[in-house]
Order: sequence, then structure tokens, then C-alpha cells
Amino acid sequence: MLCHFSFQNFKSYKSETEFDFQAAAIPEFSESLLENDKTATKILPVGVIYGPNGGGKTNLIQALACLISMVVKPVADLEKNRENLILQHGISYSPFLLDKESCKEPTEFQIYFRTNGNEYRYYISVFNNEIVSESLYWRAIGGKKTGTVFEREGGTITLGASIKGGINTQVNPKMPYLSFLAINYEISVISDVMRWFESCIIQSYAVPEVDRRVLVVDEEDTKKKIICVLNDLDIDINDYRYDPNERQLYTTRTVEGEPYDLPFSAESDGTKKLLAALPIILLALKEGRLVIIDELDAKLHPKLLKYIIKLFKNTDINKNGAQLIFTSHDLTTMKNSVFRRDEIWFAALDKNHESVIYSLYDIRDEHDKHVNNTAAYDKQYMEGRYGADPYLQNMLGGEWK
Repeated sequence: MLCHFSFQNFKSYKSETEFDFQAAAIPEFSESLLENDKTATKILPVGVIYGPNGGGKTNLIQALACLISMVVKPVADLEKNRENLILQHGISYSPFLLDKESCKEPTEFQIYFRTNGNEYRYYISVFNNEIVSESLYWRAIGGKKTGTVFEREGGTITLGASIKGGINTQVNPKMPYLSFLAINYEISVISDVMRWFESCIIQSYAVPEVDRRVLVVDEEDTKKKIICVLNDLDIDINDYRYDPNERQLYTTRTVEGEPYDLPFSAESDGTKKLLAALPIILLALKEGRLVIIDELDAKLHPKLLKYIIKLFKNTDINKNGAQLIFTSHDLTTMKNSVFRRDEIWFAALDKNHESVIYSLYDIRDEHDKHVNNTAAYDKQYMEGRYGADPYLQNMLGGEWK
């Protein structure tokens, strides 16, 4: 379960940027929040990033994807992964390029997440494809004492008490030590951390061919759920099958008692997108995975997008703590009937062409008050009240930080 992600010096983001999934103390949709322990902070099931083209929405998604793929790829390349991977492709890092100093400085990532009763904090700093610094810490969820798993500074690695002796601390400077340990040893704490990273699902529907890649699920219960969801959305498909000889997916409709097969290529763009996305989304809900999607709303009717969002916000369906992070241009879902204020994020460029992000809950008006949860979010956004004076400057202390 993702709690908090921060990074700096990545593409259009120069300064430290924080993306917080810990729920604020606000009343709306409190029943949708995820919790592991009564004493721990509750976690958001959904986060959406809005903003203009070129504002940094995709780069925020890519920063998180870059960290995940950096850790997972070395393990997957040697087929040592512990979970089935659904990663679209690796994301390479690059520093902020619009000043003379950032290209000489490392790119940094830090992530907090929860899994199997513990909370982990992982940090990695990279420069010229080599690891500058790396660390992993843990504590019990709701606990106060933090333990060290390992710390790395340059070529020096120090092991914590949770890793017993006999472990090699000499590693290729280009490989994360977390990945090295996962490849070469069966260490309980490392296995838990790697399973979480490997369970993350990354998709980008900004790439046209992605919605033509379909994860075909033949398992009967899951297949029934997929068909049930399609029917709920008024798509009258009652079966599907994959023909391995033709390498073609067929959908089946029944007309006047007769079944008719249609090739996947004959379906509408929206139906293709759903057939591609639903198996992944239902898998995430079933197994409690984090799903990261760029342009989830592309080619989807707003009611279909709203349906997917509400799957993650319904704790009767989302029983295992699945989370959804996505970018969107669709303002019809930017409503208080769909999102909490801390689930809505904006990405924009400042006067120095640096991307910054902020949540709707972070914005204060000229009287230092939060946006009201009864406000028409979409209308106020279109009026420029969430991305121009006076709201944005007040929130950032008068100037972009």
C-alpha cells in the first residue's frame, strides 16, 4: 500500500516533490479509506493528476514508474521475480535540464509503503547510471521504533540487524543493492519488499498500441467478473475466447438466440480499451496491487471512468487495499461526488519552467481557507482558480517555491 512518494531532479521536476497518499483529516468518503491498523494513518485508494499539457502529469507518473522499474528490472531479467509482472516498459531517468547545475547532481527517489504488517522506507540516489546512495528501513505498522535493513554510501554498504551475516556487500555500482539481495538470497524482509515492487502495475495509454494488448484471462470466476462489468456498462458481450492459431481475440454476442463472434479489431475504441484494462484492474483489486496508469481516461466514456474509480473506492469490492493512480484530462469526474479533495492533484509549470504538484486540499483562498468540499471543483478549475492568482500564489506563499 503506497503511503508517500518523493523525488527530485527528474525530467521537468527540479526541486523535491512530494506525492502523499496518507489521508487528510477531512470527512468526505471516509468509508473508502484503506487501513491496516487502527493506530496508523489511513491511506487513500485513489489519486488523480490533472493539469495542462506539458505541466508534468506524465513525468510524475514516470518518476514513480522509473523507481519501480529500476528495482524490478535486474531481478526480472534473471527471472528471479517472485510475482507475475505487469510492467509496460522500463522508464529511464534524466535530470532537470533547464539550468546548469542539475545535470551535475543526482536524481533521488524515496518511497514509503506498507506490506505484510510492516511499513518500509526505501531511498535511492542515482548519477550517471551509478548508485550514489541507497537505504532501506522498516518498522511495524503503527510502531515507533525504526530498524535498518541496509545503508549504502558509494561503495560502502552497512547491514542492519534484520539481515544476518554471510551476505556479500560487494555489488556492481550500477545495480541497486535491494535488487542484488533479491537475486542472490532468500531474506524474508527483502522478499516482502520485492514482492511489493513487483506487484505494481504500470500502464501508459498515451502509447496507442497499449489498449490493443489484452491480458486474456481464462479462469472462469475472473472471466465472469469481466463480462459482468462489461454488461453493467451496457456492453452486451456474453463471452470471449482467444484463438491461438489466428492469434486473435473474439468476443461473443447473442442475437435472437444465436451467438455471433466478432474479432477484437472490429470493436469500438472504448470497448477495446475496457477489454485491455479490465483484466488488469480486476487483478489489482483481487490481489491488492498498486496500478499506475497514464491517460486512463483516453477513449473512455466518463461514466466508464467513474465506474472504474468507484471500484477502488468501494471497500466491499476493494478488500485487499488496491490503489489506483492515474492522469486525466476528463473534468466530468472532477467532482465532490467522485473524489475527496486530497485525492485530486494538479501538475503545472512555474515561471522557471519547473513542474510542481499540489493537491486540491492544499489550496487556500485569500482568507487562508481550504476549498470547500461542496464546491464545483470542475467549474472552479476551468475558471483558473486552482492554477492562477490568488489561490495558487497564496498556497505557495506568494511565489512559486
